Formats: sequence, C-alpha cells, structure tokens
Amino acid sequence: MNEQSAHRADVYVDLDAVRHNVEVLSAHARSSGARTMAVVKADGYGHGAVATARAALRSGADWLGVALISEALRLREHGVRAPVLCWLYRPEDEIAAAVRAEVDLSVSTVAQLREVARAAASAGVTARVHLKIDTGLHRNGASAEEWGRLVDEAAKAAADGVVEVFAVWSHLACADEPGHPSVEMQARRFREAYLRALEAGLRPLRHLANSAALLTRPDLHFDMVRPGIALYGLDPVPQAGPHDLRPAMTFRSTVVLTRRIAAGESVSYGHSWTAPEETTVALVPVGYADGVPRSLSGRMSVWLGGRRRPVVGTVCMDQLVVWCGDDPVREGEEVVLFGPGDRGEPTADEWARELGTIHYEIVTGMARPRVSRTVPEEEP
Repeated sequence: MNEQSAHRADVYVDLDAVRHNVEVLSAHARSSGARTMAVVKADGYGHGAVATARAALRSGADWLGVALISEALRLREHGVRAPVLCWLYRPEDEIAAAVRAEVDLSVSTVAQLREVARAAASAGVTARVHLKIDTGLHRNGASAEEWGRLVDEAAKAAADGVVEVFAVWSHLACADEPGHPSVEMQARRFREAYLRALEAGLRPLRHLANSAALLTRPDLHFDMVRPGIALYGLDPVPQAGPHDLRPAMTFRSTVVLTRRIAAGESVSYGHSWTAPEETTVALVPVGYADGVPRSLSGRMSVWLGGRRRPVVGTVCMDQLVVWCGDDPVREGEEVVLFGPGDRGEPTADEWARELGTIHYEIVTGMARPRVSRTVPEEEP
C-alpha cells in the first residue's frame, strides 16, 4: 500500500472494472442497435470524470454525459474530444464557451432555446441541441403543453442554421422498479413527443434509457442509452440480475495504533461499547469528516488482517476503533472500509442498505478534501 502511505484515507478506483462494465453495457446497447452515452457527472460519480471518461470511450462508449457546463469544459480541457451532452445550466453559465467547445446542450424551454441560439450566433457557430420532454419525472423538460411550441421554434432555428436538433430525450422516474406502471406511461408520452417533433420537420435521434432501463428494457433503448451508476459496477436493479458488473471503488485506510485493553474498559465517545474480555483494539485514522457516517457506529465492520472485524464505539470525526480480539494486528496494515466484496469485505451497497439510502450517495460522497484518490491504471 505504498502509494497510499502519505494519506490518512484513500479511494482506489479500478479502471479495469470500469472498462469491463462499459463492455457489458455497450454489448446490451449494440444488441438493440443503440449507441452508449457514459454518464460521468459529479466527477464520475466520485470515481474521477476524466479517467473514467477515457476508460469508457476506449471500451465501447460513443458519447459522454454530464450535468454541468463546467464538467463538460473540464473534459475538453483534458483533451477529451468525444461528443458530450450537458443538461443542467443557467443563463449566466458559460453557454457560449460550451457551444464553442462543441458541447451538446439540452433544451427544455423556448427561452432556453433562444439563449443557446444567441450564444451560437455570437460565437459564429451552430449549436447542437437535444430537446427534452418531461414525461413524468417533473424536474426539467418541456411540459406536454409547451412541447409543440418548443419543437416548432427549434425547427425554425434549425432552418436558420443557428442550431442543429440532434436528439429528443427524457428521463425515467422508476426504471429501477421493473414493472412500475410509470415506465409504460413515460414511454408512451415519449413516443408521442417524438412524433410531434417529426411533424415539425425534425429528424432527431431518441434517448430515454438510464442504467436500469438499459439492463431491463431493450425496447426502450431507442437510438442511444445513458448508463450512469452501472458504469461504476453498482447495480440499479439487482432484483433483476445478475448483470456481471464489477464495483470499481475501494475505500481504504491503515492501522495507526494498536493496544490491549482490559475487560470492562470502554472505548470512544459515550462509552457505548465495553470490552467483554481483555482484547486488542486497532485505531484507524478515518471518520465522519472522511465519509464514514457517524450513524454507522456499532453497525459496521471493516476488512482487516484477512477477515471482517467490527467497528466498536462511536465513529469520531477523524478516527474509529476496530475490535481485533487476540489476533496479531500490526500498525500499517491495510483496512478496507468498503470494496467490491470479492474477499468478503463490506461494499458500498451494504453501507447504503444499512443507512437506508442508495449506493449512488455513498460513492459520490467520497469526494472529500482529506481523502485521496488513486487511479494507477489511468493513461494520458
């Protein structure tokens, strides 16, 4: 663990796992004749946007997807030239810079379309846009009532050469619940919106499927799919699996101190745990400031010395304590807080279930100032 020795805690990202996952997901897409857009927003779901984008593009992805213009421009600054779609921006954001950098922009309103058109005219280029229809998630996207006006104005702007309408798209609310009636409702509304775009004279591509729909609904692949969490090996629909995905993130630290304590002695704040007999405990320099939820106190274990061991007492801001019994645990030994689970170590999904949340929140929450990120396979 030499590469981590200077750090208290470390997130290790296995790009081989990312490549494997992209190959699996792209094979699903190709079976339906669809392209693959790898979603690398939120710094690649905490895994590193640039590294995971490069790995995805080398393993079968055709496109990249991000939320913010700043995320798209960062990819461009690092030499990533593949098509990139950005879907969440404000009028004051760098729309002209995005258009100049050949970043595709999602458009949900006529006002937004006009902003993009102005930015394109000012930059002297044609902006490529994806028109978004709200089919039931009710975040962004044009309502059914607004949709006709949006596609008509987009068709006029396209005829004027200011924009190119590349795609029509939407996003599913409950695809991770196979059989949920909203999926069929949204698919029907999406098809109706696409037909209206054709009536306006547009010939756009279509994309709707996220990770869950990619894995469970090939009929909704259309022209392109947008896997996000599945790229990183976390299954959005394990109940419909297995899907041969490999978790890419391992969260690890090291033992910095061991000590023997007598039976009846207690550890950490509140003395919530008391040693039942004389025992060894190990101190690990990672806590809730580093991404270990305090609410996991008394409910978590780690992988240390070839086996799972319970964390005892309260998880502190900077440290936690592991119960080791009489085993000869040494200072400097690696501690895995979560990983792929191949050896029996805890996983991000296990943390999520224990906390009553989703694994998305666990991995994206690992982007913290005191936690380094190691991506040894990264290539320029």
